[in-house]
Amino acid sequence: MALRQLGHVAIRVEDIPKAVEFYQKLGMVNVWQDPDWAYMKAGEDGLALLGPGYRAAGPHFGFVFDSIEELQQEHQRLKSQGILVGEIHSHRDGTASFYGKDPDGNLFEFLYEPAGTFDQAKAAQATA
Repeated sequence: MALRQLGHVAIRVEDIPKAVEFYQKLGMVNVWQDPDWAYMKAGEDGLALLGPGYRAAGPHFGFVFDSIEELQQEHQRLKSQGILVGEIHSHRDGTASFYGKDPDGNLFEFLYEPAGTFDQAKAAQATA
């Protein structure tokens, strides 16, 4: 199967609010922010800002899928090819993903992102 989209890159930052402000000045939109991480968008491309306390994953890049079934199929396909990947985890924002490493140790993520996920999350944050 050909991958459809490199959906995001995740980087470490020391100060989430300061990093969000900086990337907004560059023209990105803040679509999700928690004390330990934030998610910015430029069109369809995402940038995850991982704060010092964020422990779920380190710097990585992520490929996006439209359905949980497609994500599950890819998980099985990679495992059947002998590629070491973690288990699929559901996330608090409605997405699900698993991580793996390339031969050089670079972390990658395969991510199911339902349509409108971050639009709904942003609306929920605004009312919180």
